[in-house]
Amino acid sequence: MTKRDYYEILGVARNATDAELKKSYRRLAMKYHPDRNPDDDDAEARFKEAKEAYEILGDPRKRAAYDQFGHAGVEQAAGGQGGGFSAADAFGDIFGDVFGDIFGGGRGGRSRVFRGADLRYQLDLELEQAAFGDEVTIRIPVMVQCSECHGSGAKEGSGPVGCDTCGGHGTVRMQQGFFSIQQTCPKCKGSGTVIADPCGACHGEGRVRETKTLSVKVPAGVDTGDRIRLGGEGEAGRNGGPAGDLYVEVNVRPHAIFERQGADLACDIPVSFATLVLGGSVEVPTLNGEVNLKIPHETQTGRVFRLRGKGVKPVRGGAPGDLMVRVSVETPVKLDKHQKELLKNFDDSVQSSSVSHSPREHGWLDGVKAFFEKLG
Repeated sequence: MTKRDYYEILGVARNATDAELKKSYRRLAMKYHPDRNPDDDDAEARFKEAKEAYEILGDPRKRAAYDQFGHAGVEQAAGGQGGGFSAADAFGDIFGDVFGDIFGGGRGGRSRVFRGADLRYQLDLELEQAAFGDEVTIRIPVMVQCSECHGSGAKEGSGPVGCDTCGGHGTVRMQQGFFSIQQTCPKCKGSGTVIADPCGACHGEGRVRETKTLSVKVPAGVDTGDRIRLGGEGEAGRNGGPAGDLYVEVNVRPHAIFERQGADLACDIPVSFATLVLGGSVEVPTLNGEVNLKIPHETQTGRVFRLRGKGVKPVRGGAPGDLMVRVSVETPVKLDKHQKELLKNFDDSVQSSSVSHSPREHGWLDGVKAFFEKLG
């Protein structure tokens, strides 16, 4: 009986890519699989036909021979296609590829090299450190490569051996009905090798826990929530894999004087009653030292003065922020009898004056009056 053309069987062009061949094979295998078509000899024959076609066209060497010589070019290498056929094996090939792509397996096994884990460290800074930058020393517990076995996990003079469970592939195939799924080998955890004679220092792990001392350069202008990445300072990788990274997360502690608002700073300054009334000047602290702030006469408590450029220069560039200074009247305490009499005479003088000396009070009283009138 003359065999059909393999390209015709799979329904693809002669210049079809490997991906197109695989896609067509999966579709036909799903459609004609004997478990989905019980007691259907025609479906089983089509399933075998599709499998044979894909086995030839899916192999570059066999495909080249078939393209040049036809069926005669591959019959000798194939050695006959009738013996040892297993529908479950064919279906497993399909789903082995699918689930292998998803879980990192596949016919070549899982990667034997694993990158180390990233680590996080919270670094608490004073406002001055965050504003001007600093270099601080930190100590972190971390998994590092074992110096005895140099990360192999094997005792000196020995080495890892191939896993007898998966045959060194790192994956095993689990058969359940007509489903065949590859998964990580439970014995070697996907590495394909096992340690027969483990290192005494790391007990076969290839890594040991140590406390590492690191120097962290804090750039000027950082704020709470910023992260500083130290490449390769995380945990050591497994089986010679690269180390992870260390992420230093910045937290700026509350300050006794200043409150930070991005690049701006804010502070409250207590000022005497006489200075607010008559005017004067007060010394205001900044991150760069004290500056003199002039207070105009008749300044109301709560007024905010802006000192430009006295804030923090942003870490990502740009002009420094401003310092917002809010003045508030400081009520005098522990007055003697004479001082109290002076204040009483002053208050009587203000109250009896024909000139209004309390603009905010009168405005507030007008607002209260309007409120009650609406309620009435």
